[in-house]
Amino acid sequence: MICDVEAKEIEDISVSDTPTQTTFWARVKNDQGFIPNGFHFAVSSDLLTPIGDNADKKEDDLLVLVKYLNNHQCYAYVPYGPEIEPDFENYGVFLEELSEVLRSYLPKDCIYIKYDLPWASQWTGEDEYYDDSGNWHGPPGSTTQELRLNFKTRHWNLQKSPSDVLPVNTIILNLQYKEKELLAGMKPKTRYNIGYSFRRGVKVREYGPGMIDEWYRLYKETAVRNNLTLHHKDYFKTLFSNNEETDEGVKVSLLMADYEGVFLAAMILVLSGDRATYLYGASSSERRNLMATYAVQWEAINMAQSFNCTEYDMFGTAPNGNRSHPMHGLHRYKKGFGGSLFHRMGCWDYPYLTADYKILKAQEVNNQSYRLQH
Repeated sequence: MICDVEAKEIEDISVSDTPTQTTFWARVKNDQGFIPNGFHFAVSSDLLTPIGDNADKKEDDLLVLVKYLNNHQCYAYVPYGPEIEPDFENYGVFLEELSEVLRSYLPKDCIYIKYDLPWASQWTGEDEYYDDSGNWHGPPGSTTQELRLNFKTRHWNLQKSPSDVLPVNTIILNLQYKEKELLAGMKPKTRYNIGYSFRRGVKVREYGPGMIDEWYRLYKETAVRNNLTLHHKDYFKTLFSNNEETDEGVKVSLLMADYEGVFLAAMILVLSGDRATYLYGASSSERRNLMATYAVQWEAINMAQSFNCTEYDMFGTAPNGNRSHPMHGLHRYKKGFGGSLFHRMGCWDYPYLTADYKILKAQEVNNQSYRLQH
């Protein structure tokens, strides 16, 4: 089994379908106090699959963000990476080997590395985790997950993070269809609401960073209404300022829907490689009968197709259609556009300094308000 890693300039990170693994995202997080590190790695296929060949290799780039907690302690975070996905049986051995090789490139005071894994959850393929209606219950408890992921590892060191950072459950829409086929794949109510919104006079246009204030007004209203975490306005300014300075296959677009000059809905769409990602959405409490959120979503889908994207990531939903889930309303809205549910593995930690890691993990488990910044 071979895993070779070498440092790479941030500006040279290759274009990716995952926006959080790009030069653009490195710059955004650098402005937020992270230290971005670029790497190129090569792994032999026997590290990825039990029947792989040691001589056969796969290569990719990796963005790792380092964040200092104080003057002498830090952690590393890999947002939706690595993108190379092993067979289920080799999830753990691959992460262990990569973590050990990366260790020499990270600060000596790095307590742990956290992987926000984009890979499919191992438990989505097992019938016992679904109910009679086909709803996925979610993965088993952390102990059971760790037993499976550490199978075949040398150090048995991978631990399920107390909480996930980026969305674990999402809906992926296949854009390799024509307009009529996309519409036919939607729920009838969604299809009707799209047409109704445009017929009533809702207009959707693309805007630049000059409309950040108007976007933020809608975004703040939405966050307060739904009790969501509120980002500072400067965060959104950072998204657009760094996108203007880069030319590596990423485009950040602000789409806003208005009716007679009054903005009713908006979204921030990120186009990266072959994937479009619905990163943030916002809507007004006024004139909701005009269904402006449906109009802006349909315009985003059309824009993604015009950029030759082959898939559209709804970026966060409930794990199933359970009406009691707090995200059920959002799930119903997003699922109405068609697409398939996808369940990721979530966040996994590989501790380097065990004693310090245990303290941090205990703080996160015992204090609901404690959360590391990512």
